[in-house]
Amino acid sequence: MTTALRLFALVFGFLFSIAAMASAVVETVSGSVRSGASAASASPVTTGQRLDSGTTIVTGPNSRVILRFDDGQAMLLNDDTEFRISDYVFSAQEPAKDRFVFDLLRGAARSVTALLTRRNPNAYALRVPQATIGIRGTDFMVALVNPAFMAITIGEISAVNAAGTASFAAGATATVATATTLAVSIAATALPAAVAASFNQMGSIAISATGAASGSAAGAGSGAGTAVGAAAGGITLGTVGIIGAAVAAAVAVTSDNSTPQQTTTGTTGSTGTR
Repeated sequence: MTTALRLFALVFGFLFSIAAMASAVVETVSGSVRSGASAASASPVTTGQRLDSGTTIVTGPNSRVILRFDDGQAMLLNDDTEFRISDYVFSAQEPAKDRFVFDLLRGAARSVTALLTRRNPNAYALRVPQATIGIRGTDFMVALVNPAFMAITIGEISAVNAAGTASFAAGATATVATATTLAVSIAATALPAAVAASFNQMGSIAISATGAASGSAAGAGSGAGTAVGAAAGGITLGTVGIIGAAVAAAVAVTSDNSTPQQTTTGTTGSTGTR
């Protein structure tokens, strides 16, 4: 392999490893919203910004954000919330390799995952201190006030912890007190006032689950933060610019050789194991 080809392969391998790590776009943001490797190191986000697996997002008072993930699912974070994208892997061509693990550390969130059931619903896990929540084609909300409270709008969820598994269908409200007690259904009127208000706020916001095939994040701005192809591993326009520079560099190196080399490359989505 010539020097140019080695450089070309190295650059593309690096770029697609970056694409595999990328997971979400900031679709809309209101108020004070920050992201970073930890809550302490978080800095303000902007609409269209890409967030990688391992990112923590923090919302301030009277603030909220909608995150649009590469597989099409959306996550709305309400005010005074801390949320972490703990382990996100989306393999466009191999649903069995998907892995979507999130941690809600405080506050409240709404998860819209309706189209995920066509792929691999078992890949999804939203962890709270009291349980791990799984889904079956779902639009649901959860709030942490110790205990945790849940409200299911569409589909079904399961809450799993050391006490066992409890499932709840659309229209149900539920609570789970600790990691060693089973989640139980409660009447909506039994929700604490603050939780009911949070659920009402989040439920009033229109959110759709988009298809991964479109590869675009609705509402995201143009530029480096705009997703142009989830099926291609979440590459952004900014990444395309880097690819162009890499190609130019490879061509420059090739021109130093007596015989130019022709290269054919292919791309795949990000992969992972479950």
